[in-house]
Amino acid sequence: MMNTQKIAVIGATGYVGQAVVAELAKRGHQVTAFARNTDKVMQSDKVQAVAFDVNSANFAEQLTGFDAVISAFNPGWANPNIGTDFTRGANAIVEAAKTAQVPYLLIVGGAGSLYVAPDLQVIDTPDFPKEIYDGANAARHLLNDLRDRRDVNWAFISPPARLGAGGGFSEARLGAYRLGGEELLMDGEIPAGISVADLAVAIADDAEQKAHLHQRFTVAAQ
Repeated sequence: MMNTQKIAVIGATGYVGQAVVAELAKRGHQVTAFARNTDKVMQSDKVQAVAFDVNSANFAEQLTGFDAVISAFNPGWANPNIGTDFTRGANAIVEAAKTAQVPYLLIVGGAGSLYVAPDLQVIDTPDFPKEIYDGANAARHLLNDLRDRRDVNWAFISPPARLGAGGGFSEARLGAYRLGGEELLMDGEIPAGISVADLAVAIADDAEQKAHLHQRFTVAAQ
């Protein structure tokens, strides 16, 4: 059993954030769940819900003292200003993590920035859904901005193309996954998938082990 760690989850009430909070609590970690609406945070003696706004001036103070911080921040796919709001929020999180000297900031991005061929990212393929382009493009720019930075202890996980039931996969927790790097993982001819519960397993494993410092990686079901 791993030692108990103090881990913060930003965006703790979103689709991915909720699953990550549940997985970390199940493992016995001390979880601080940052959310705009704390009513939706999982109730557990392992979970402390904290209301926050990523753009508040004292956010760096709130991020001090953690072994790892996981950012599942997403201003909402239905938000017409998702690109701008994601960029502003994500930059605020990165700068707060830098100021707070967070040992490991694991950012949950999107599949859009994964590569399907040399110099061709998923987001630039003809079939990429236009309605999520702005959010996916903002996440791609964030990753590009982070790549050369060593003043913040970042890591970046891209889920596979098919995430959970909504992405045409499943919601089953199998507790296993395979790792990838910069390229979109495939299942034969079709893009690979994972359940959100297993994505949370991979995220929790990585936060515990701090295995991808200054790297982007991806995961999919085995």
